[in-house]
Amino acid sequence: MSATPIPPIAALPAVTPQSIVPTVLPVVQPPGSASFGQMLLNGLDKINDKINNADSAVRAFALDDSIPVHQVTFALDQAQSSMELALQVRARLLDGYQQLMNMQL
Repeated sequence: MSATPIPPIAALPAVTPQSIVPTVLPVVQPPGSASFGQMLLNGLDKINDKINNADSAVRAFALDDSIPVHQVTFALDQAQSSMELALQVRARLLDGYQQLMNMQL
């Protein structure tokens, strides 16, 4: 019986956090699309514009009555609806964030 030599054991590569967790890949977005944060900022800008338009309509109506009352009412209703929608989105985002923070890892 002839003994075959045991091949040497090759050294394992060093384990680093980067080798365990893949590197963060850049987010690929189709041309012309905005990030989620940018969409939120654009939405808040639009809400701010609606509130400013409603404010200027109320001022114009109060000062010289150059704008019809139904346009003032419509502008105020749009601003109120937009604000309520923004508050609902904020509540949902906070709820989702809290659920993520309460998850066990």
